[in-house]
Amino acid sequence: MSQLARFTRSLSLVLASVGGLAAFLYPFLLPVFGLKPEEGNELAVPLLFASLAFVSVIVLSSEFAQAARAGTDAARSIALLAVLVAIDAALRFLPSLIGASPIFLLIILSGYVFGARFGFAMGALTLLLSAILTGGIGPWLPYQMLCAGWIGQSAGWLPKLSGWRRRLLLAGFGAAWGFLFGALMNLWFWPFAAPGVTESGGLYWIPGMSLAETVRAYARFYVATSLLFDGTRALGNALLVLLLSDPLVTILERWRLRLSWQPWEELDDLA
Repeated sequence: MSQLARFTRSLSLVLASVGGLAAFLYPFLLPVFGLKPEEGNELAVPLLFASLAFVSVIVLSSEFAQAARAGTDAARSIALLAVLVAIDAALRFLPSLIGASPIFLLIILSGYVFGARFGFAMGALTLLLSAILTGGIGPWLPYQMLCAGWIGQSAGWLPKLSGWRRRLLLAGFGAAWGFLFGALMNLWFWPFAAPGVTESGGLYWIPGMSLAETVRAYARFYVATSLLFDGTRALGNALLVLLLSDPLVTILERWRLRLSWQPWEELDDLA
């Protein structure tokens, strides 16, 4: 792959990631840039950024998928991804406990073993397939796909350790994302959760709030509505990692070696 092509792909990924993040954080960004939705168009801004989130998912997923080039490596990587996504999506049918879900474990470990790009595709496609299977398709889906993709992607950036140090690293990572996933996912609906509210000092976003007021309102909203569920998710992620990460990482690493796996990041250099 030429330097220009590599730069173009990297730039598209960065722009799509920034666009996806902006779709979550726009209530905090508007006062920074001195912007305020026109009266009567308060819902137009959330819809615009929801569209941006959807476009970001499409761009990121397609770019990451194209990292596997034609040939045996591509066929193997796609087949492996399909198997892992199918297994993880099926875990959505297991009962969850106050926000805790087993689907995050395999996303974290897949990203850790196979790399950041594989991890993003694993997370995003798992949430897409599980939504199809469970009938959970709605305006929240692009946001869920982005969050889950970022979990797998960031897991690929973790240092490669072994033994108890790896278990503690992955457990802490899973716990942190337990809180962060909930904090980000609240933002897809929080800006228009209470239309018509005009008095500041409550739990909801009001167009025209300053950055400080927005942060305080969201902090109150998060503590009141999400902290318990996210704490349970964080605890569940950490416990599952501590109990199951060693055997699962061993299995995934054997698959990687058996399939002569090359991380998708390295396949760019061979193209």
